[in-house]
Parts: sequence; C-alpha cells; structure tokens
Amino acid sequence: MTLDRAYRLLAAFYTIILFIGVIAILAGGGTMLAPLHLVVGALGVIGLWGYILKRGFMNPRMWRPLAGVLAVGIVVQLFIMLTTPLSSIFLTWMLTSSIFSVLLVIMLFQYGDRDQPLWATTEEKAAARQLDVMLTVESPLTAVHREGDRENSVKVTKSKDGYQASVTRRALGGQERFEERFRYPETLVFFLEKFTSVTVDDFKHPEPYENHVHT
Repeated sequence: MTLDRAYRLLAAFYTIILFIGVIAILAGGGTMLAPLHLVVGALGVIGLWGYILKRGFMNPRMWRPLAGVLAVGIVVQLFIMLTTPLSSIFLTWMLTSSIFSVLLVIMLFQYGDRDQPLWATTEEKAAARQLDVMLTVESPLTAVHREGDRENSVKVTKSKDGYQASVTRRALGGQERFEERFRYPETLVFFLEKFTSVTVDDFKHPEPYENHVHT
C-alpha cells in the first residue's frame, strides 16, 4: 500500500465517522456539545482532504489554529482517561480517537503552511513560473514601487535553499528593512504583491531601480 493510498483511506475513515455523527445527532443522540464537535470534525476532514489532494480549501491561516484546538482536545481526553474511571468500551473509544486525532493534528499543521504552491491562485502560479525563469537567467533582481511619498525597494535572489526577498520601505517618517525566505516562487509572488505592491512585470524594466541605485 502506498502512502498516498493510506492517507486516502484515513480521510475516508474520518469522513465515515463524520456521517455517523450527523446521523446520531439527527436521531436525537449525542450531548449538547455534539454539534460543536461535529463542526470541528467537519473542518478537520475538509483540511485533511485538502492536504491529501494538494488543493487549497478556505483560508490557510485557519488550519494551524484548528490543529492547535484539536491538540488541546487530545490533551483533555488523555487527562480524563488518566483521572476518571471509565468503562472499557468508552476508554477504548477515547484512546482510539486520540490516536487518530494525533495524525490529523500533524497533517493539518503541515497543511496550514502558507509556503506551498497549493495556496497560489492561477495568476500567482503563472507569475511564479515567469519570475523563476527570470531568476534562473539573472539573480538577484531588483524592482521599485513608488506611490506618493512611499517607496518600496525589493531585491529578490534565488539559491539552492529557495528564494529570498530583501525589502526596504521608505516614507517621510523614515525607513525599515527586512528579509523573508520562501521555498516556492508562488509564495514569493504572493508576498511581493501583497506586502510591497511589486509585480513580476516590475522586474522587466531596469530604469526605475537603476536610477534609484545611483541616487
């Protein structure tokens, strides 16, 4: 059995459990917290399928906090098992649930890493391919974006370890400098467009940053 197939079977197992929970609630079973557990479980299943299929579902920022919530739930269950007398059936169920939840926490935590191509839009993927080719030909590349009294200067480099963006922001109140590293060009493109307003097209025109270097 391949690892991918094992992951798919695990996701199918979680999906079946989710449907069983829905049926139990509709039949009038479960506690008052059952709907909350069901919602958290449904989100976990969505994230698990996204991780396995390498597709971005919902917002990447939500998955690591969700993994943290599930991790807390595991700790609480273990505490209950160690401090409360339980029937053998209930103890087995909680132990099994905790073991499977550990796998889910690990996968959701990895899924929530923003530095992955699966979170990129179609436009970002196209721009990333273009930028990667440009960096293969020439590295580093520099671009400047000006808007009123604000100026963002960006130097992008490519190495064996990935990509690095060195940013200098200037305004009337002063300037700040910082660096960010990425494993994938898709994440680099997202960062540049969101936090510096620099696009791939800005690296094609050398005049702005050449003039800036001589000043």
